[in-house]
Amino acid sequence: GADLTCLKLQSCHPDHGDRSPGYAADFVKKMLQTVGLPLIVIGCGHPDKDAEILPAVSDIAKGEKLLIGMATKDNYKTITAACLADGHSIIAETRLDRNLAKQLNILISDMGLPLERIVMHHTTGGLGYGFEYCYSIMERCRLAGLQGDKVVAQPIINMVAEETSKVKEAKADVDEVPEWGELKPRALSWEITCAVAYLQAGADILVVAHPDSVKYLHKYINTMF
Repeated sequence: GADLTCLKLQSCHPDHGDRSPGYAADFVKKMLQTVGLPLIVIGCGHPDKDAEILPAVSDIAKGEKLLIGMATKDNYKTITAACLADGHSIIAETRLDRNLAKQLNILISDMGLPLERIVMHHTTGGLGYGFEYCYSIMERCRLAGLQGDKVVAQPIINMVAEETSKVKEAKADVDEVPEWGELKPRALSWEITCAVAYLQAGADILVVAHPDSVKYLHKYINTMF
């Protein structure tokens, strides 16, 4: 029941396989042939390696209108140029700061990519780990956009699964901490709670891992919005 599919090219990271740009491009090509949903492609999280693999992905998927990320202050020129050439949209990633997000959006748009093809990614945390701060910064971006600041009025994506899976409370086995309860419902609750809160703060795209999260979030959105 997902609306989008998100692929992270983790095995291209220098510390996790160091696979080549050619591998990344071939894998994305196979994904496009087998998955009918709109595709988000995320690099490996290493800025230099992402500057190598994401242009290859962009080229192989020319015209498919992917959402490609993460463009950071260190590699945005290379990734933006690829998206411009091949007709894709871009995810601009910054630390959790409205001014930094605005600055990167300006830099990308100055290269010729329209603002409506930029999605913001604030490096938020899992629930309970500075969560209130994450929530408030997202709200400030949304409020500024509503007040007429077009540069920060862009959609927001949150990598909920990636963030919640990092925290001990969402992954510790029941044998390790019996008082926390069974792992599966606990991990699911953590992911859903985090996703719902980010949705309330103004998120537009939520990347989750569990199929039950997708079902619940659809139900929540249809009920509340």
